[in-house]
Formats: sequence, C-alpha cells, structure tokens
Amino acid sequence: MNLDTPVFRHVYQHFMFSEDDLERIAASHVLINISKGETILKSGEILDSYYLLESGIVRAFVHDFDMNEMSTEFFINNEIVIIPSSLFQRIASQETLQAVTDCKLWQITYDDFQVLFQEIPGFAEWGRMWFTFQLFSLKQRSLDMIMEPAKNRYLKLLKERPSIVQNVPLKQIATYLGITDTSLSRIRKELVKV
Repeated sequence: MNLDTPVFRHVYQHFMFSEDDLERIAASHVLINISKGETILKSGEILDSYYLLESGIVRAFVHDFDMNEMSTEFFINNEIVIIPSSLFQRIASQETLQAVTDCKLWQITYDDFQVLFQEIPGFAEWGRMWFTFQLFSLKQRSLDMIMEPAKNRYLKLLKERPSIVQNVPLKQIATYLGITDTSLSRIRKELVKV
C-alpha cells in the first residue's frame, strides 16, 4: 500500500483529509525510478504530472542568454517536484527537470490530480495551503538574493538543506546561489578555516 510510504503522509499532511482520502490520494500515484542525469522534463515541453520525491535530488534549471545552465530550484526528499506554471496553465516549461542523483518518485498525472481536486473536499484547501507556502518561500528566496551576502545564502542552504550541499556539484549550487563556482569555492575554504 502506497500510504505506508512516509512521503505521502508528509506531503499530504492536512487536517481535512480522512484516512480514506489519504488512501485514495496515495492510490492515484505510481512509483517510478529515475537514474542520475536522466531528464524528467525538457524545456519546451508541457509537464503532465507532478512527483513526490521519496529519495534523491532533482534540479530545475534554465539556460541563460549565453546558454549557461542556471539552477533555479532543487527538490529533495519529501518535496513535490513540479513546475506549477507548466502543469496548471498547460504551457511549455521554460525549465528543465533533471535527476541529480538516482531518484525514487511517486508520479500523479494532471488528469488524476483534477479528479482528486473535484472529488475530495479537502484537496483544494490542501493545494491552496501548499501554493501559499511556495509563494512565501519564493518571495523569501528573492529577498535573500538581494539582501544577503553570498556567504549567508550558502550557510542558509547548508543549514536548511544539507543534502544539496553534500550531493550536488559545486557549479550547480553556485548558479542557484547567484555566484560563480570560484566564489563558492572561496566561501567553502573560508568556512573550513573557521
């Protein structure tokens, strides 16, 4: 039974869900395994599913005007791997989703999501709360990029999401933090000396 997998209870934690609701939600997901380096979604495609990440790390990235890869997000255990604008507006994604490590994900299609949205009363409220949290997180990240020095942004990432620092290539982390990999190497060396 999918519900025995902790990722479901973590992601779909909401007071309006009954045990039957959770069983139905979990049953709507399919387990998939993705290998390190495998692409889940290419830029220009429409995302037709979202994924609960049971284990591993997934990266979202874009290409800048010079065609350099720029990491826009990392997804870690117990998070939803999604490009909301592509999935819900049914438009081509500007971002690519790629596995940084081997990943175990639980996939739910857009159509199955829509059925749950219509048939489970608490699902819409859960979705509203999830989106609200994502909006607040995005706003804080934007403010941090402007107001915090690179060292503080790195320390925050290290504290809040250490698996990224431990498993993601330096260059990908650097672009996520808005700095060069040389600057990030210098920050890391300074921290080791302390």
